[in-house]
Amino acid sequence: MMKKLAFLILINLKKKEKFKILYIFKNNMINCNFMFFECSSLISLDLSHFNSTKVKKTEFMFAECLSLTNLNLSNFNTKNVTHMTAMFGGCSSLTNLDLSSFNTENVIKMSGMFCNCLSLANLDLSNFNTKSVTNMNHMFNRCPTLNSLNISNFKSENTLQMNELFNGCPCLKSENLICNDNIIKAKLNQNK
Repeated sequence: MMKKLAFLILINLKKKEKFKILYIFKNNMINCNFMFFECSSLISLDLSHFNSTKVKKTEFMFAECLSLTNLNLSNFNTKNVTHMTAMFGGCSSLTNLDLSSFNTENVIKMSGMFCNCLSLANLDLSNFNTKSVTNMNHMFNRCPTLNSLNISNFKSENTLQMNELFNGCPCLKSENLICNDNIIKAKLNQNK
């Protein structure tokens, strides 16, 4: 019943009807890829009751949710997630995003994770562990209002791809980038 309900909710959102989801709860879900992809009328989403303990993939999960302004991921368990490619890509109305509960120790792909988040001004990812990440291509690409970024625990020693990491981020200056990785810092100056 819950699976059918979640499917019907997403169908309605894709029809551009005005609809607000308070929460979806589904046990034992492993793949959340494209779950809310192109839900362009979705404004607010509360996943604080979503059981995500077994989730391994969140690629494009919220991508192209153009109207999304409020996203509660306070209890979203990402301990087993390995792929976060474009998870928030194209969420052009998001101004704030609290990912302090995210555990990224097993993530290997973060490419385009925040790409085209046009309204995102500040982002604190100080809790992100990137020791396993191999692909960070376009991670913050085209975030024109991003002016403060804390990636103080980012490590790039295993990262093989990091092209255009900060491309299209004219407001992000080195003095507003909290980062201890010299390779990543150099990428900021490369994309200016």
